[in-house]
Amino acid sequence: MGRKYFGTDGVRGTVGQFPITPDFVLKLGWAAGKVLAAHGGSKILIGKDTRISGYMFESALEAGISAAGVDVRLVGPLPTPAIAYLTRTLSAQAGIVISASHNPYMDNGIKFFGPDGRKLSDSIELEIEAMLDQELSVVSPDRIGKVRRIEDARGRYIEFCKSTAPGLDLKGMKIVVDTANGAAYHIAPDVFSELGADVVALANTPDGFNINRDCGSTHLAQLQQAVVAEKADLGIALDGDADRLMMVDENGREVDGDQLLFVIARDRLERGLLQGGVVGTLMSNFGLELALQDLDVQFVRAKVGDRYVMEQLDQRGWALGGESSGHLVCLDATSTGDGTVAALQVLAALFRRNESLADAVAGMEKLPQTMINVRGANRDAFAEAEQVKDAMARVEQELAGNGRILLRPSGTEPLVRVMVEGRDADLVARLCKQLAEVVEAAIA
Repeated sequence: MGRKYFGTDGVRGTVGQFPITPDFVLKLGWAAGKVLAAHGGSKILIGKDTRISGYMFESALEAGISAAGVDVRLVGPLPTPAIAYLTRTLSAQAGIVISASHNPYMDNGIKFFGPDGRKLSDSIELEIEAMLDQELSVVSPDRIGKVRRIEDARGRYIEFCKSTAPGLDLKGMKIVVDTANGAAYHIAPDVFSELGADVVALANTPDGFNINRDCGSTHLAQLQQAVVAEKADLGIALDGDADRLMMVDENGREVDGDQLLFVIARDRLERGLLQGGVVGTLMSNFGLELALQDLDVQFVRAKVGDRYVMEQLDQRGWALGGESSGHLVCLDATSTGDGTVAALQVLAALFRRNESLADAVAGMEKLPQTMINVRGANRDAFAEAEQVKDAMARVEQELAGNGRILLRPSGTEPLVRVMVEGRDADLVARLCKQLAEVVEAAIA
């Protein structure tokens, strides 16, 4: 059964354009309340990031859910993973996050967590979609849901984050923390300072409009400059809803999700705590695969998207996976991707080895990668084109096992992404250009 409203990460779009409108979100809250009530639910948690539109949609959801006869607990601006955690610990039937993650303030979205702190199941999402087609009705006045604010939600989550890295002592470390003017602005700096670090907070003054603007995990320049200027040990960058992590070493160099995943995996392995192997995605750098291979650690690739990483982890019974973009999942620490918790796992690994971030990531050689987007009306024709198959075989022969090729049609645009990775940057660039020309001819 196809989905009308839910994507891979809830409902998302531009504020004021369907479906991100107050009337639809009110109906969505009502539909979610009705479905969850039918499954025995009596309480739904609502959190949000710092976008100006969050207040409007919080009120709409609150009205819709209470009209369905379900109680509401409001926690205000908190990271997405905090909502997942609190949904579990407060025994709510669902948690709702009002956020568009790393997007600019003009966008917003609604995503759901189930009672286990994981993404709401497909079957429940489909039931909610079906309920949206029904006419909204309000329960009798004596059954209207009650609304209450959870005053200590922030403190609960801070304590939980610290508990995921027992024994970690950050005294003597200077850390620059960029919270993207987002949901972790009043969380992440306190987590690291309470563990003893000297924290310099960056992009932690949200005004409703500046979330993710030239800051956070997608814009590292400000953080890189600050780390060098402050002579800090490292920098931490989260995105607007704090489920992604990127870092900067003491020299101001970017450390991405693949490198951080390597550091965490090696630490788990050295302590005998790595459950199975590691899940990456089709876009994970080949250097990660080779580095884990050297450690005799299994590595598999999922489709791009944290939903697919989680699927592979569940199927295999593994605990560690992530994406180059910094969405890291440590299921032995929490139930979903969490930028703050992931940063603590990296810091704990550095603490145990008594090494700098730069030294830690030196164990993984990040291979040169070239990507070319090839536009063409017949986007899917490349898969069966003999000339493309022949060209791929020639490129693989030249790479001689020291690289890889990825041809991936875009899910939203008429183009094919052509990527080549290998040890020699010049060779990779040349081979990618050659392959892209063949693909272009095939889909023109």
